[in-house]
Amino acid sequence: MVSEKNDPSLWEGFKAFLMRGNVIDLAVAVVIGAAFTNIVNSVVKGVINPLVGAFGTKDLDHYSSCLKSPCQMNDAGEVTSGIPIMWGTVLSATLSFVITAAVVYFLMVLPMAKYLARQAARKAAKEGTQEVLELSELEVLKEIRDALVAQQRGTGTGPGSASGPDAPQSPGPDGR
Repeated sequence: MVSEKNDPSLWEGFKAFLMRGNVIDLAVAVVIGAAFTNIVNSVVKGVINPLVGAFGTKDLDHYSSCLKSPCQMNDAGEVTSGIPIMWGTVLSATLSFVITAAVVYFLMVLPMAKYLARQAARKAAKEGTQEVLELSELEVLKEIRDALVAQQRGTGTGPGSASGPDAPQSPGPDGR
């Protein structure tokens, strides 16, 4: 028997699963995809099939070959004898897939990729400018440090620095 103690944690886990952003995004994508499939199928059946049908039958679904003769169909389109291969149906589905893939790529994927590339270029340019500013600040700080060290040793050349023959000399590398 399941204890009452486990039920709230199961419910909370289920709630957390449903509240994730990717689950909602996936649900929206499935709904939009289903609606988009209807549009593409309508384009194939209403535009592509008649264009292809100009060279033969008006419906791609009627294109077939017979694997075992004689292939005979009744008025409803049902096979009464033989083994037909309905390659027109496969051609129609393939055209639907290619059109769907082309529309998704050219209207969704390609523009998004260009947008993301522009965003990345802007970010890189901004980071490059920031890096140059940080590098410039770093160089200035290094110069200040070097000037302070030189002034502390007495080898600075700025005002108030001791230089000349009477100035105390810092020992060289050999200690003299």
